[in-house]
Amino acid sequence: MHIHILGICGTFMGGLAALAREAGHRVTGCDAGVYPPMSDQLRALGIELIEGFSADQMDLKPDMYVIGNVVSRSRLADGSPKFPLMEAILEAGAPYTSGPQWLAEHVLQGKHVLAVAGTHGKTTTTSMLSWVLEQAGLEPGFLVGGVPLNFGVSARLGNGKYFVIEADEYDTAFFDKRSKFVHYRPRTAILNNLEFDHADIFDDLAAIERQFHHLVRTVPGSGRVVVNGLEESLTRVLGQGCWSEVRTFGSAVSDFVAEGEPSHFKVQQSGKPVADVQWSIGGVHNQLNALATIAAAEHVGVSPAVAAQALATFENVKRRMEVRGTVNGITVYDDFAHHPTAIRTTVNGLRRQVGKARILAIFEPRSNTMKLGTMKAQLPWSLEETDLAFCHSGGLGWDAASALEPMGAKAQVGANIDEVIAQVLAQVQPGDHLLCMSNGGFGGIHTKLLEALAG
Repeated sequence: MHIHILGICGTFMGGLAALAREAGHRVTGCDAGVYPPMSDQLRALGIELIEGFSADQMDLKPDMYVIGNVVSRSRLADGSPKFPLMEAILEAGAPYTSGPQWLAEHVLQGKHVLAVAGTHGKTTTTSMLSWVLEQAGLEPGFLVGGVPLNFGVSARLGNGKYFVIEADEYDTAFFDKRSKFVHYRPRTAILNNLEFDHADIFDDLAAIERQFHHLVRTVPGSGRVVVNGLEESLTRVLGQGCWSEVRTFGSAVSDFVAEGEPSHFKVQQSGKPVADVQWSIGGVHNQLNALATIAAAEHVGVSPAVAAQALATFENVKRRMEVRGTVNGITVYDDFAHHPTAIRTTVNGLRRQVGKARILAIFEPRSNTMKLGTMKAQLPWSLEETDLAFCHSGGLGWDAASALEPMGAKAQVGANIDEVIAQVLAQVQPGDHLLCMSNGGFGGIHTKLLEALAG
């Protein structure tokens, strides 16, 4: 089959492209801004990439167009379509489908799917679970919205019957407004946590809870739903109905409980010690991710003790507290955190590692939710454990300085990357930890900071 993917350079669609190529399909694709590293990964797989969404790509005559959710029916200021190729596909009556639908029909069919859902920690937990199953000899397939350092690739088919997938609640495509994860039909589902997010497509938390309940509806009776026992929102989700075995983690009365610091803790299952986790990963959020992983792996026959052994060699994911370099005793980190809760837990994880050393948070509110200003009031709370905070405010429709005013002199705002870097350089001291947080490339700020510090 020849598939042509619209929006191929996103982490999900790029992973799908890699899986399709591995399965023997001919794959081509297009996107706006075809650039490394995804473009290099895809070209290395023999996938032809086209810049833009021009209608002349119809000449490729693929068997199926796979549409990413970056594609819409939007029009430009002059009235012309933003995605001419999509208009041409519709006019021609050509076959098209969404990424999640194609994946469900051509990759996940007949597999035992382990799906990892939640507002935070999906990528890390999906990577953890894939690594645990790999170390247990199950050779799982996986699709992760990042690059797990243990594997070096974001997706593979695997050789066994198990497939681990990052299960996103964001909508599927412009023609399918259901959450992506309802297509995956898991037998093992992790509900890691649930907060309000994606304000561009969801009106409120209840709307997201309803989508999570739709996921729970698809798990068979012999399946398992692994649920964070600390989350009231997930209690409400299960309250709407659950027809599968439930295992909880996190709270004092959960099925799986951690005792000890995040870097070294014992795991109790139903009050009995079953595992000892000692690893290089920090943060309470990652301790919870580990509990979820252990509970899910047990459902497919991997004992908690074996899972804990695998976690000892887990290397995390690119852009998750990734050290980009150290100059003159100053360490620069890259992290994907962008939601206020994720920022807070990331900062807390670093604080536990570095003790009383200074943490300088450098961040940009870049996600659709943050750009709308829906959660701007939570930013001071999310940055409480930092010593100084620097916000890149370019492209925001709200006043970042006003939102950060409760932090007083601890917070500064810069309209562009160069201004933010100048502010940081004026304050930085030897021994500081510079924590850069964004769900985008952040204008290469990590490299620019390291170069400036070296200069």
